[in-house]
Amino acid sequence: MTNLKSEFLQVLTERDFIHQATDLEALDAKMSEGPISAYIGFDCTARSLHVGSLVQIMMLRWLQKTGHKPIVLMGGGTSKIGDPSGRDESRQLMTDEIIEDNMAGIRTIFDQLLTFGDDASDAVMVNNGEWLDDLRYIPFLREIGPHFTINRMMTFDSVKLRLEREQPLTFLEFNYMILQAYDFMELAGRHNCVLQMGGSDQWGNIVNGMELARRKAGKHLFGLTTPLITTADGKKMGKTASGAIWLNEEQLPAYDFWQFWRNTQDADVGRFLRLFTEVPMDEIRRLEALGGSEINDAKVILANEVTKLCRGADAAKAAEATARETFIKGGAGADLPTVSIPAAALQAGFNVVDLFIEAGLGASKSEVRRLIKQGGAKLNDAKVESEDLVVSADALNDGQIKLSAGKKRHALVKAE
Repeated sequence: MTNLKSEFLQVLTERDFIHQATDLEALDAKMSEGPISAYIGFDCTARSLHVGSLVQIMMLRWLQKTGHKPIVLMGGGTSKIGDPSGRDESRQLMTDEIIEDNMAGIRTIFDQLLTFGDDASDAVMVNNGEWLDDLRYIPFLREIGPHFTINRMMTFDSVKLRLEREQPLTFLEFNYMILQAYDFMELAGRHNCVLQMGGSDQWGNIVNGMELARRKAGKHLFGLTTPLITTADGKKMGKTASGAIWLNEEQLPAYDFWQFWRNTQDADVGRFLRLFTEVPMDEIRRLEALGGSEINDAKVILANEVTKLCRGADAAKAAEATARETFIKGGAGADLPTVSIPAAALQAGFNVVDLFIEAGLGASKSEVRRLIKQGGAKLNDAKVESEDLVVSADALNDGQIKLSAGKKRHALVKAE
């Protein structure tokens, strides 16, 4: 849609955030009239979100920057069930204590990216456990159940794909979409929320909430989703051989986070600058047009900008300095991931394969052995020639050992 009036929808359109939207013209008109409240829900399945959630968080950030009010809905209630969307198997059920702990960890991400407070455009964080935990089952079924048909629920991707793959879908999970619809209606009543946003896999759940609020409360609500973010080679965003790319420092050091963005494929640089940074569009167009080795300059800007947003300017600066020290000068930057090994173990001798695994540079012995065989394993910048090499305290250089897996992954081993 062209000729959008609201700054928020202009930004989202220009930066390729929008996949689907309900009545975009009416939403644009409403947002042009004055500030609105909009929400995105996040379940508390771990102490951190990963980069797969960052596109949604950036939408909330742009919402606030353009004068509207973001609502961060934490799934304190729905996390006790688990969203079946995009999954082949049931999530492990968590205790209340684990959910609370995860929520506290996730809060630190939003504190970095949003401004919370009491002003009109300040963000609020809400826990859906406030209204879901005390629901009475029979009254809830009588009030909400008649507005959902099994026929329609069976057509949603979160249900259909699980059944097509002949994977079990529990009745517990089947209820999730009803609870999420109820969330939207509750937020519309409690916080005058008129827009729910989310990933494309949430489209059915969002439409359910709009329909429920229309039938039960006579409210006209809106929905908007982002496309599934994949890399140029078709892989799901944020999934790497070494695991998820977490947004919290506690789960993933800033250097590793920075390095993930620095290693972006050439074809993804422009798109990722649009979605995950606030770099002006004219500059993005200039950067994505760079050719040859110059595109690496754009990747450094991407890594710096995303790390600055998620971890702070100091973390971004330190990560870039470590990368320069490691790659350009061939040194061992102070910010490299570090693992401590008992001094006695090094004195006795440590098999190099085990050392690489201990340092997080290999998921299995076979992976490290393959790395050594292909000539990609280095110890203090010297190629490891044999998987039988025993590393002792003699390898310590200024109290540390530098390990490298290929050109881009490095770690330090220190004796404790």
